[in-house]
Amino acid sequence: MAADLAQRHEPVSDLVRIPSTPAEWDRYRLSDEQVAFYHENGYLKGVRLLDEEQVERLRTELTDLFNPECDGHELFYEYHSNESADPSRVLFHALGAWRIKPSFHDILWNPAFTMAASQLLDGAVRFWHDQLFCKPARDGGVVAWHQDYSYWTRTKPMAHLTCWIGLDDSTVENGCLQYIPKSHRWDLLPITGLAGKMDAIRKVLTPEQMDAFQPVPIELKKGECSFHHPLLIHGSQENRTDRPRRAVVINAIRDGVRSDSNEPLLKGVPAVPAGKTIDGLFFPLLKC
Repeated sequence: MAADLAQRHEPVSDLVRIPSTPAEWDRYRLSDEQVAFYHENGYLKGVRLLDEEQVERLRTELTDLFNPECDGHELFYEYHSNESADPSRVLFHALGAWRIKPSFHDILWNPAFTMAASQLLDGAVRFWHDQLFCKPARDGGVVAWHQDYSYWTRTKPMAHLTCWIGLDDSTVENGCLQYIPKSHRWDLLPITGLAGKMDAIRKVLTPEQMDAFQPVPIELKKGECSFHHPLLIHGSQENRTDRPRRAVVINAIRDGVRSDSNEPLLKGVPAVPAGKTIDGLFFPLLKC
């Protein structure tokens, strides 16, 4: 059985280097304009997180994770070789890679991520969970329009942040992420499915929301990321190109978020009693 890297709350490889001085940390600081854009629109795109070598190391590990018999597979919280509702399309989706592979573990401590996250959350950053979203060449499936927090109501208050990191160039043609700007100001909507019909969410929108439903493609170079608010509506279309569209997602919370359930927050993780602060082995503090 593979060692569970959740036991290690610091980098276990040389993938990233933690700054040792305030000046080194400042190299990763977002501008005031970037932070203001995030709060106004609910997202921020084009932040460089990984260089070429880091991307290649993650891609190598990802190839192994695609194998449902890989060492450590039992440590995934969820694993879907294909979560697409369309049998002619493929959407690989898994949670828990940080527990299995050193590079996927260590990107949580990437200072380019933790500095930006602390600014956008306006506080200390704690890990919530990771995700892999991968669409193979030619037949990659959709991720339907949704709000992340609709799946996270077992936690409160809503002080969450999502970081979507491309391991390939992502374009409109290969199914890049798309956002509905300023939809983070809307109320929490009912869940209408993550991997079913792309436009299922439209049936729960008001006429005013329908008028404002103007998707913005978030095209990124590999190693770049986008951040988005937990209420921002987002999704991605099919990949019909001859190249894959692979991504890793880091979901974070501001330190102090509490459990709102007496059931386990993630499969295989001991329950955090309702009302108790989320912390401990599976929810490490990434930046004070």
